Amino acid sequence: MNEQIPVIRDVDRGTAKLMPDVDRDRAWLLTVDGAPQSYVDLDEPTHLEFEYARRLAHVVDSFADEGAPLAVLHLGGGALTLPRYVAATRPGSRQDVVEADRGLLDLVTEHLPLPDDAGVTLHAADARGWLEAAPGASVDVLIADVFGGSRVPAHLTSVEYAREARRVLRPGGVYAANLADGAPFAFLRSQLATFAGVFTELALIAEPAVLRGRRFGNAVLVASDQEIDTARLARRAAGDAFPARVEYGATLTRFTGSARPVTDTDAVPSPVPPDGSFSIG
Repeated sequence: MNEQIPVIRDVDRGTAKLMPDVDRDRAWLLTVDGAPQSYVDLDEPTHLEFEYARRLAHVVDSFADEGAPLAVLHLGGGALTLPRYVAATRPGSRQDVVEADRGLLDLVTEHLPLPDDAGVTLHAADARGWLEAAPGASVDVLIADVFGGSRVPAHLTSVEYAREARRVLRPGGVYAANLADGAPFAFLRSQLATFAGVFTELALIAEPAVLRGRRFGNAVLVASDQEIDTARLARRAAGDAFPARVEYGATLTRFTGSARPVTDTDAVPSPVPPDGSFSIG
């Protein structure tokens, strides 16, 4: 077996590094400017190292019958962890990945190539701009995992953006976003208020320590116009190595409190995380 060595390259939005996992053959950690972005096991694409990735996968797994192919749009690419997962668990799925950093896409496809039959199309473009040009009612699942540096960009947090996300979803489709915040949760609460004004059903997946304000961390927002199978989501989230809770209904309304939706004119990025506090996606 050839020893894997780290790969370091300047990409469009920083310095990317691919580091081999010494404990797993052909497994790699992607960082950008030192921040963990993605983890990929080329031999076992269903292995999801990061908890936020597992929670996003739980949303996909809970959406349709096991193995059923889906049309999935990924905003944010990283090392293409979730597209690989969907391709492995739902053969025949049609997936589009939109990643603004063309240099990062080139690095990943060169060193961590997708299988030829993955059914994944890559687009080097701004997520919001690509979304606005996408045809309506064209995808079953929309996954947003976009970070500029360590922050969710402001233009992917507004009512106008949420309306575009709803437009491209097929009836009954589901939206899932990897977000990050800490107490007092001004950003997370504003996102809940924003998406509650566009979608009829919401849920939030996060570790109890994050929801109680004990630490900064990831939270997955789930939105749909059909009832979300929160019981199924909760079972899956509770079974993770770091169990998470699924909040919805009146509990989520209380958590949102008096937060108001944000528009393009007043949207702001997610807060800067404390150093080393979480994996951004």
